[in-house]
Amino acid sequence: MATDLRPGMPVKVINQKDTYFGFEGQVQKVVDGAVGVIFTNGNWAKQVRFWPADLQIIEARGKKRK
Repeated sequence: MATDLRPGMPVKVINQKDTYFGFEGQVQKVVDGAVGVIFTNGNWAKQVRFWPADLQIIEARGKKRK
C-alpha cells in the first residue's frame, strides 16, 4: 500500500483506535514506510505520522465524479 501513496493525495484515517480516526488530510511525505499526513482546519495545521495500513485513499473534494 505504501507504493500507492504519493504526496498530495487525499487520505482518511481508518484505524478506529487512533485519535485521528475519521480525519481527512493530505499526504505530505512518505519516508521509510511511514506516511506523513498534514491536517488543516481554519487557523491550525498539524502533521502526523501514520502507517500505510491506517490510511485509505479518498476522492478529492470538489472533483467531479464520473
